[in-house]
Amino acid sequence: MAAGGADIAGRRAAIIPAVNYHLTSFGCQMNDHDAERMRGLLESLGYREAADRDDADLILFNTCTIRGSADDRFLGNLGEARRIKRANPDVVVAVGGCWAQSQKEQVFTQFPFVDIAFGPGEITRLGELIARERIEAVGAFSFDGAFSGTLPAKRDRPHHAWVQVSVGCNCVCSYCIVPSVRGRERSRIASEIIAEVERLAADGVREVTLLGQNVNSYGRDLPKGARTTFAELLREVGSIPDIWRVRYTSPHPKDMRDDVIAAMAETPTLCEHVHLPAQSGSTRVLKRMRRTYSRERYLDLVGRIRDGVPDVSLTTDLIVGFPGETDEDFCDTLSLVHEVRYDGAFTFVYSERPGTEAAADMADDIPAALKSERIQALVDTVHQTARARAQRFVGAAHEVLVEGPSRNDPTRLRGRLRQNITVNFSGDADPGTLATVRITGASSATLAGQQIEVHAIA
Repeated sequence: MAAGGADIAGRRAAIIPAVNYHLTSFGCQMNDHDAERMRGLLESLGYREAADRDDADLILFNTCTIRGSADDRFLGNLGEARRIKRANPDVVVAVGGCWAQSQKEQVFTQFPFVDIAFGPGEITRLGELIARERIEAVGAFSFDGAFSGTLPAKRDRPHHAWVQVSVGCNCVCSYCIVPSVRGRERSRIASEIIAEVERLAADGVREVTLLGQNVNSYGRDLPKGARTTFAELLREVGSIPDIWRVRYTSPHPKDMRDDVIAAMAETPTLCEHVHLPAQSGSTRVLKRMRRTYSRERYLDLVGRIRDGVPDVSLTTDLIVGFPGETDEDFCDTLSLVHEVRYDGAFTFVYSERPGTEAAADMADDIPAALKSERIQALVDTVHQTARARAQRFVGAAHEVLVEGPSRNDPTRLRGRLRQNITVNFSGDADPGTLATVRITGASSATLAGQQIEVHAIA
């Protein structure tokens, strides 16, 4: 439907009056990418972004449903949209993304003020859905839509771009709803990805992040004559002129191959960072999660990555309170953090997701108070490890890609190391330049420094 969506954008851009939209996006990097495409499509249709939801003619949500807390945050925002629509019935309320897909049978009956609902596979049809909404409430929930990488994008960071290489997931993790809301894995042809990155480079983008729900199984579903391995794709993207940094997320440990580690070691533009979701440090819990690797296999993989890319930064996802998790299981997760020495982690309390194996077959038997106790202990352990790891940068000069003013102190600048660690520093470099920064301090989450010199980009 990419061509159809683009055609509609072209036909309607001249006839839609100047109207405002407000977009709220929740969730992962894939949702960040989708939100940038939604903004780009809407603005190609003549919409302007409103700073406040009350000033919008179109209120749009890009939703996540990976955890119960994500549902709660979204539903609170949706309640505000209902208030606005009561005051102004002409306002259009649209709900896209994973929550909309998961609730496709109930969304219009439970929330009758919603005008448009669509799943993550239907972003390219947003212009069409807006046009049809004038006739009837409309929903779109197929998994066979075009890749949204074909749409224009309004990027949050002008010099960085998300590049979607695949959608969907073929894994059957017992706690995860992603395959239900994003469908089975589909990969883009490598030539399309390369062409997109080349266009981005010409537009001033200097760093790209390749995205997939299981990014390193990329290409296995493509026809043999069109098949490219993920390692080959990394090398091709990494050789595109004017792209200085290449990242990717998120790999599944079971699919992390030695050829990808070799590509990282041998391609100068590939950054020294791997987000490697462990989810648990207990082999027993991993088996119940259907993660298909053991603690020992995970640690062996960590060792191979560190051997191949010595200064790599490793981050992870960890869940506490999975059904049946014992004190011993949880201690295994704490010891995994100590053994791997992560540079950071996203930590989550388990919550049941309707339609998953865990919700159907496993009692959520860990008391809430114990979950809270465990998550706090895990967060403290991660911070301790990350703070100790960050000290290795202090006193040395490092390359920072400048993003703009610091979020906490506008008199300072913000950027990132190749290891994907944020640096707040004093200096005068412009966004999109590479600055050499001497690191003067470190916390568990950020570094502090002083600019030494700037390398301007032609």
